[in-house]
Amino acid sequence: MSVDTDFCTVRISPGVLATIAALTTTAVPGVLRMSGGFAGGMAKLVGRTDPTRGIKLRMKDDQVYMDIHVVVERGADLVRVGSEIQRDVAEAIDKMVGLPVAEINVFVQDME
Repeated sequence: MSVDTDFCTVRISPGVLATIAALTTTAVPGVLRMSGGFAGGMAKLVGRTDPTRGIKLRMKDDQVYMDIHVVVERGADLVRVGSEIQRDVAEAIDKMVGLPVAEINVFVQDME
């Protein structure tokens, strides 16, 4: 993603968007951690951690599309947690980089 002005071009890595989404998601009450699925589990076994695991990001027509995979607290209100993730991540991306978020899908992978 890049922003052109009269003076310069600013390029923002998709990794930055994923980091914003991950940090915002883990701040939502009820979210224990991001869930990286099988690949994330294998990376953890060999001692590598990825702060953006559980985030799948796509850009299309200068809009952001995201899938976010999480583990939540047992007994959490899943609808509330999912809605807060969607709202908070969309606001954070818009506020920090000015990109519209077209879609955020939240997948609850487990409860602990």
